[in-house]
Amino acid sequence: MMDVSRTVIRETLRQLETEGLVATIANKGPVVRELSFDDAKDLYAIREVLIGLAARLFVLNAKQGQIESLRIALEKVTRCYAAGNPAKILQAKNSFYGALVSGAGSESLSSMISILHARIWRWRAPGLTHPKRSSKRSRESVNALRAIFAAIKAGNAAQAEMLGRKETAQAAAEVIALAVRLVCGPARTRGTANDSEIPSLARYIPSSHKRK
Repeated sequence: MMDVSRTVIRETLRQLETEGLVATIANKGPVVRELSFDDAKDLYAIREVLIGLAARLFVLNAKQGQIESLRIALEKVTRCYAAGNPAKILQAKNSFYGALVSGAGSESLSSMISILHARIWRWRAPGLTHPKRSSKRSRESVNALRAIFAAIKAGNAAQAEMLGRKETAQAAAEVIALAVRLVCGPARTRGTANDSEIPSLARYIPSSHKRK
């Protein structure tokens, strides 16, 4: 067993609870916090704003080397989508957004996006791996990231922000529609399912893709 003091463990759990990753249940102790349907909708709405801001700030603050790093990350995303490996696609997209946030030059923004992604990863992964995922979504995502990069390279901060927000909103719509279809069937994709009816999408993550 690791030689870690109880004080360190308590502080770590307190930090995770503050970030919304862990919940403390009476007579049970700390458990990994499930992300509800309403939580996911709220967090994806926040993510849309933050990713858009990151794209705008990238145009304003990034150095040439960071633009090149973003281009390389985009090429990796494209290759992974072509190979059809969902786990590698998610890793590649994380690298792309990591490069985007790094070039934005804001530690506060980086911290907020990091915490947010930690909270929604259980929804993002099934959005790429579930067999009911929209067949056209992969092509849309690659094209959207290419458009974001083109706007960045052209120095168009407003366009980069708009495209960043649009792609994030489309990703959210895909994941939320998938969650509703799992409960309501293909005929209903929005609106009438209660939060309590929506299953945790974590159960649809293949074991090989679960976060270590």
